[in-house]
Amino acid sequence: MAQRLATEYVKATFKLSEPQMHQFLHMTEDGRIHHRVKVLENGCQEIVLEDVSGEEVHFPFDRLEGFYICELSCRLVNPHLTNVVRKLFMAFKGDGVVHRIYEEFTMTYVYARGTVRKIVEQTGENVRVIYEYKNTLLELQHLFQARDVEREINRIYAEIDSLLDTRNHASTSEQLHQIDEQIALRRQRMFELEAY
Repeated sequence: MAQRLATEYVKATFKLSEPQMHQFLHMTEDGRIHHRVKVLENGCQEIVLEDVSGEEVHFPFDRLEGFYICELSCRLVNPHLTNVVRKLFMAFKGDGVVHRIYEEFTMTYVYARGTVRKIVEQTGENVRVIYEYKNTLLELQHLFQARDVEREINRIYAEIDSLLDTRNHASTSEQLHQIDEQIALRRQRMFELEAY
């Protein structure tokens, strides 16, 4: 099994409420991890996690509308610290990109709200998608709506054909005018439907 050399978080973000901030600190309590909290201006904070090996990760939290927002970009080598950060990122539903770097390849994980949405393997110039989340229900809804549009277009075609037949038998200019208005309305609706 390949040994991971490093893990990189690229613009990983998450948002914590005040109680979640306390929970965040509680989750970092570990015999091998020590944390420091630096209080900065405007109520902002920086939480520093340090492993007994000396490796550190800095979580800069900005205060915004009652929440603490963190944007994290870092590179971690220590497996224990890496695992703690991964658990925090998933527990607090982080968004972002995580590169897991191995000697001969890199695995890239794209997260949305703490859930993996895509996994890509890169070996040299070769890129291969390993996993990609698909919302099958949403895709089926779009397909169903597309069929509804198709049915309405076919119905309008039939109505226009019928109106053209009626127009061919119209005897007054008033009748022609009314039929042309009806055709114009249906033609406008066709343009709207074709935009879907």
